[in-house]
Amino acid sequence: MSSDYSYDEQGQFYPFFVFTLSTIVTLPLTYSLLRPSSDPEALAPRIRTAYQPEHADLIHAQAKAHKRTQRRVKRAIAALLGWLLMAGMLYMIVTTQRTAAKIWNPYDILGVSESATEKQIKTHYKRLGLKFHPDKIRPDPAKNETVESLNDKWVELSKAYQALTDEEVRNNWIQFGHPDGKQGFSIGIALPKFIVSDGNGKYVVLVYAVLLGVLLPYLVGSWWYGTQRMTKEGVLVESANGLFREYTDATDEGDLITALSVGKEFQSFLKGDKSESGLSKIESRVLGEGQVTPYAGGLSDKDKLKLEDLESGVRRKVLALLWAYLGRVELDDQALNGAKYLVAPVAQSLCRSFTAIALAYGNTTPLLASYYISQHLIQAIPPKASPLFQLPYFTPAVVKAVEGDSKIHMTVQQFMDLPDPQRRKLTIGNDLLNEAQYKTAVEISQQLPYLQVAKAFFKVTGEKYIIPGSLVSFVVKGRFVPPGSTDVPAIDELDLEDVDPAEDDLDAMLGRRRTVKDASGKLVTEEYKPVAPPITFAPYYSRDHAPKWHVFLSDSKQGRMAVPPFTFTTFDKPIFTPEGKPTYHMQTLKAQFAAPPQAGNYTFVMHLVCDSYVGFDTKMEVTLSVEEAGKAAQMAAEDEISEPDEDSLAGQMSALKGGPVAKRKVDAEEESDDESGTEEEESDTAATNTDTEDES
Repeated sequence: MSSDYSYDEQGQFYPFFVFTLSTIVTLPLTYSLLRPSSDPEALAPRIRTAYQPEHADLIHAQAKAHKRTQRRVKRAIAALLGWLLMAGMLYMIVTTQRTAAKIWNPYDILGVSESATEKQIKTHYKRLGLKFHPDKIRPDPAKNETVESLNDKWVELSKAYQALTDEEVRNNWIQFGHPDGKQGFSIGIALPKFIVSDGNGKYVVLVYAVLLGVLLPYLVGSWWYGTQRMTKEGVLVESANGLFREYTDATDEGDLITALSVGKEFQSFLKGDKSESGLSKIESRVLGEGQVTPYAGGLSDKDKLKLEDLESGVRRKVLALLWAYLGRVELDDQALNGAKYLVAPVAQSLCRSFTAIALAYGNTTPLLASYYISQHLIQAIPPKASPLFQLPYFTPAVVKAVEGDSKIHMTVQQFMDLPDPQRRKLTIGNDLLNEAQYKTAVEISQQLPYLQVAKAFFKVTGEKYIIPGSLVSFVVKGRFVPPGSTDVPAIDELDLEDVDPAEDDLDAMLGRRRTVKDASGKLVTEEYKPVAPPITFAPYYSRDHAPKWHVFLSDSKQGRMAVPPFTFTTFDKPIFTPEGKPTYHMQTLKAQFAAPPQAGNYTFVMHLVCDSYVGFDTKMEVTLSVEEAGKAAQMAAEDEISEPDEDSLAGQMSALKGGPVAKRKVDAEEESDDESGTEEEESDTAATNTDTEDES
């Protein structure tokens, strides 16, 4: 028995093979291109405005180029080629004529009925012999007949006759389906035979060598070394090492801007002649006299010395471009202005990497500096500059007219809290704003998401007191109150409570649902749907950026972080209505950490920092009270004993005096009927609520 390899000469099967392989690759590739984006930047609402800054064409062009890069044109081309290949194979499948394999049947070969007798078969075979025996017939060239084909025809007829008349041959046919007995199996290869015939075999071997010996190792190596050369923050390891060397415990905002210039990513668009061309022009503009700052770029004297101490090259040009971007300095050159807007997103990614380094050290000063520089990079404002520059059309002249000679900058909230006539008097005039520009600035400011903290406290879910080592929840309650909001409703005290979910409510514990009190004080559960804030209003930043809020606790005495930051990108209630009006819903931010191992009162400073807007931060003191485990149990027991039963005489007397009373105990059936009433008690929390203070 032997094996027979047969190739797909008629092209019946290899289209199926190629179609299947291309489908396996093309369909997932196409889905990855067409699926709805999960990025916050693509799903979040936008601030409604038609404002366009200077050089808007450059900024929009860079934003579009970045989006094209994200879409990965190469992947789209590969998907298109895959669909074309699939279409070609499908066409071949539909149009190629099928040849079905025939089952060897002696009756069909001889042309007799299966009910024919042996005598009838012999008679018919003799007639066929007179017609097809090689000695009786000659090849007909008109019918493409050859001697070999005629011999094969007669052999086939003879085997069919023997299968019906010879006992041994008949047994072979019945048992193995062939008169010659068991046959060798055939292996069909779904490829055209010309690929491996006529000297083409060496090319097939070459293709296999390229695919398995070159392309596959290259792809795997590129993926592996690509992951090794990048950090999880998306910057080059070499750049992260440079930032690490620049880190100090006293790094301030100006120091950090200088440190960001070490990034190797800048070399991707500052190659060759671009690495130093125009450097002297940029420096002369940046170091020129400013209207509200000593230098036009917003540098301090220390920052100026650091810039001048750098050797000429990519890093010095990057640092000069960063100051030109932050100071919104006009460079009067299309290429230089384009580079000015290109450096900001790269510096922003490097700033995130520096934040990770600062978190590892745990020092408050460099950590806050990284958050503040993120704000300034997104808003294109120099460090220590007025937050009013975030508003459209606010030039140094307008800011100076508003702030006067005050050394303390005015925040956007403070400016919008001024009466409208006073705001107009300060901003509208010659070389200042006109009426339309003023209205645009006010409209945009009234859409900015300023999170106003109403209460911050500590608690342990299901417990009355906090004991050492317990899992503490730090709860921050606040509302989004855009600057200049009017008719802001008063805070409902019920909204300031953090209601514990029922012990058997798994969805609430996992965050899919949440337990709240309605207007009547009854406990209800509602589905949790995360709500994204509007995309940051950053007209000079050539990327869409979804704002983030970081909450962390620090020890002000030691200047170190006590509880690492928790980052919030979505909220539990709508921030704005579909018409763009603020809802003033109370939002809940919650972070969990382990309580200190010893009992006592711990005072922390809470920092609530927005990474996108300058002056929208909150800083306040909070106190964590940790009780000894035994003392907490005793206090809980005393609380239960000290409250008389409401049905008792003492309870009625206490109720008349306005004192606390214990609810009457009910059986299980009554408790299920009156469940909402028994759960109306406010959940007790070991809380400290302090007034908030804007961090400006």
